[in-house]
Amino acid sequence: MKHTATLLFVLLFIHQFSFAQSNTQQLDSIVQSYHQKYPEISMSIGFIQDQQEFYTAYGNLSKESAVKVNKNSVFEIASITKIITTNLIAQAVHENKLQLDEYIDVYLPKVYTLHNNIQQKIKISDLGAHISGLPDIDFKELIAQNPQQPTSSVTQATLTQLINNCTTLTDYGTYRYSTIGYALLGQILESVYGKSYEEIVKEKLIAPLQLTNTLTTDFDVPNKTVGYNVEGGAQDFFTWNILASAGLIKSNASDLITYIKSLLNEDSILGKAAILTEKQFYKDDNRVMGLGLMILNDEANTLYLKSGDSIGQSSILCYNRAKNWGIAILLNHRNHKLRNEILKTIYEVVLK
Repeated sequence: MKHTATLLFVLLFIHQFSFAQSNTQQLDSIVQSYHQKYPEISMSIGFIQDQQEFYTAYGNLSKESAVKVNKNSVFEIASITKIITTNLIAQAVHENKLQLDEYIDVYLPKVYTLHNNIQQKIKISDLGAHISGLPDIDFKELIAQNPQQPTSSVTQATLTQLINNCTTLTDYGTYRYSTIGYALLGQILESVYGKSYEEIVKEKLIAPLQLTNTLTTDFDVPNKTVGYNVEGGAQDFFTWNILASAGLIKSNASDLITYIKSLLNEDSILGKAAILTEKQFYKDDNRVMGLGLMILNDEANTLYLKSGDSIGQSSILCYNRAKNWGIAILLNHRNHKLRNEILKTIYEVVLK
């Protein structure tokens, strides 16, 4: 009987190992084929399934560099930062520092004076689900003014003017992607913790997970990739400023997989917080939203994902809690269509 049980265990292990190996071989083959089609675009992909990690990468740090991209190469993750911010908000909920259905009024810095028409209207969860109705910054105008560092001119005075001059929430309750909303969430975190957003990220994310290449203000590192815009021109990484909580963290495939691993662990602090962000906070004919996360359902799976696009790079993070896998895709060109196509192909061929 003992020998039979041992044999069954060995056979099960071999089956699982073979299945995982088959998955990773297919995944690598898919990424390689896309790089062959787009040789100018460097790609770094991390994948985790049942605690087993896999990485693949193609291309160089830049067009001028001979150094190959790998799992430690640093990219702009842009708006993937937003799900880090909402995870921190959810951690604050578990620490009884705030509630998602509370109004933002009491938590905002004192420089903001909400108009009577919008007082006691906007909940913290509304900011996270992009349904606050607040005005937003004009990125097209900012890019025209400073193509390399468009966010550099955005200051506290910019946000104060936008918020204090808002007299009505014309599309409150309707999805409209909002950078300002996430800048405010960062400031709400600063209010409840009495620390800067950068300090909170380091204390509650970088330090406990021992992330070595998740960077904030200082990202001048030798393993940094160079980004390229849609015209193929080299693009600077965005510098850290008041919009940090909306999209200014830099990271790599290895650290993002460590992050996903923590999200999938329902006993971890980040995992418990992630479950709160995965609840449905908005739904229309085109999308279902958690806090910062898009929720996609098909006949057999529920996926949670967040994409990120700077002017020079594109990325996406996706995970399936029920089937215990997650993936991070990083490109050093702004090309959201390619990023989405790679994820779709991997999902359809390997993961579905």
